[in-house]
Amino acid sequence: MIGTVVLLTVLAATAAQQPAAPGQLRPRPGEGQTPEWPPPSITDYKPKSTLVVPVHPRPKAKFPVIDIHSHHFQVPSPEQFDRIVAAMDANNLRVLVNLSGGSGERLRKYLEALRASRHHDRMVLFANVDFSGVGSGFGQKAAQQLEADIKAGALGLKIYKDLGLRIRKADGTRLKIDDSELDPIWATCGRLGVPVLIHTADPAPFFDPIDFTNERWLEMALHRSRRYQDPSIPRFEELIGERDRMFARHPKTVYIAAHMAYHANDLGRLGRLFDRLPNVYSEVGAILAELGRQPRTARAFFEKYQDRLLFGKDSFQPDEYPYYWRVFETGDEYFDYYRDYHAFWKLYGLELPDPVLRKLYSGNALKLVKGLPRTGLTN
Repeated sequence: MIGTVVLLTVLAATAAQQPAAPGQLRPRPGEGQTPEWPPPSITDYKPKSTLVVPVHPRPKAKFPVIDIHSHHFQVPSPEQFDRIVAAMDANNLRVLVNLSGGSGERLRKYLEALRASRHHDRMVLFANVDFSGVGSGFGQKAAQQLEADIKAGALGLKIYKDLGLRIRKADGTRLKIDDSELDPIWATCGRLGVPVLIHTADPAPFFDPIDFTNERWLEMALHRSRRYQDPSIPRFEELIGERDRMFARHPKTVYIAAHMAYHANDLGRLGRLFDRLPNVYSEVGAILAELGRQPRTARAFFEKYQDRLLFGKDSFQPDEYPYYWRVFETGDEYFDYYRDYHAFWKLYGLELPDPVLRKLYSGNALKLVKGLPRTGLTN
């Protein structure tokens, strides 16, 4: 009896030190203990999985692919272009949409170089807008320049994330994404039938406190430019609200919200955006880790919204594309992502049906972007 009382007293004392989980009746074995050895750092701990399951690497895509989100800031030399195309062929990439075309004379020279290349059907350009010095009348002038850029051969418009985040108007105030001064730009894209691929904000955790509950802690610790805790920077929801109001105000303009609109961690929210605004599409650049940790939810989403999603990668790293093919094409379980600081978790395959893959890989891009080369594409 005395032993029982002592045991209960120890259990009660231990329980008082540790907050009980809902439904927990007594401390679990090892609860509250500290490691016997010094724990590894967050970058050192890389446990080797003992899981034995079938694996199906995908070195190249099952169907030809249009990458709607690529960046090549300088005109590649013939030798560089040869290497780019060799890497594309290895992955079954047919066309790169280079979003870094610039504007005016720079765009014209880039277009001339592409047309003169023997790989002229493997890369196309989107134009950009210089938002410096925005004031009264800016929008009309920018729209006129954009129209000239489209007539010169650009197939769309790319907007960088600086719009909303950092760009200031001539009077020093922040240039909001839904500023009415910019309306002529969006209206011109709608009139000409060219899409706007727009990057707004960054992942929501980049705006949250940098503490050990933030799942992007390491990424922010490594990359100063991805920290948005300064109170002078607009909040995530503020930026998203501006973007969505701009989408709604221009229903005749097609928008491609980059990076799954930064709602890949909340696909229900992205679905509601799609349902409300039929002129909005999205692409999968740089958010593979989000999709790969929710394979059942993501597969259902891709099936439901198969006409609204495009393939994009963002940075052109040929050895990273096969991770996308494996996530989209296989049902593989618990495999590595290619960047530790993006995800502390493993990936799982969505095993998308072939009709969904074809739309994701090229069909939806061909539908939205007029003038895309069709060589080697069956959609």
